[in-house]
Amino acid sequence: MVAKQQGQAVPDAVLTRIGQGVMLHHAGDRVEARHRFLVLWAELGEHGDPLHRCTLAHYLADTQDDPGDELAWDLRALAAAEEVTDARPVGYEGAPALRALYPSLHLNLAADYARLARPDAARTHLSRARGAARTLAADPYGDKVRAAIRNMEVLLGEEGETGGWGPPRGRP
Repeated sequence: MVAKQQGQAVPDAVLTRIGQGVMLHHAGDRVEARHRFLVLWAELGEHGDPLHRCTLAHYLADTQDDPGDELAWDLRALAAAEEVTDARPVGYEGAPALRALYPSLHLNLAADYARLARPDAARTHLSRARGAARTLAADPYGDKVRAAIRNMEVLLGEEGETGGWGPPRGRP
C-alpha cells in the first residue's frame, strides 16, 4: 500500500512500523517486538486493512512463546488474507502481496500443527502450501519458500510427494 503524493511514492507507515518490529525481533529483542506488534494490532482493530492485519499477524506469530498462541496468530493472518478474496474489490492493491504470502501462511500453519502433534492438519496445510507455491516466481523468495516446503515434507515424512511442482519453467 503506497500512496502517491505529488508524483512521488510515500511509504506505508503501518508496514514501516511492522518492518521495525521485524528488525527488533531479528536483532534478538523478541519481547519488545511482540509488545510493539500488539500495540499496532490494537490500533488497527478487527476492521483494519487486510494486508496490514495479515502481515502483522504473520510476524506476531513468530514472537510467541507458546505454540498454541503462535497457531492462533497464524490463523488470524490467513483469515485476513482470505478477506481480500471474499470482500474486497478486484482492484484492491494489497491483493498481489497477499497472494504471494499464501504459501508461507500455509507453511507456517503446517509447522504449528506439527509442533502441536496434529500431523493430519499439518499435512493439509503443507498440501495447500505446495499448491500456492506453484505461482511463485523463480526468485530468492520463491526459492526460500520451496526449500522450506521440502524441509517440512521431510519432517512430516512426505519426501518425494511434491508431484512435480517446482519453480515456473522458462524463468531465469
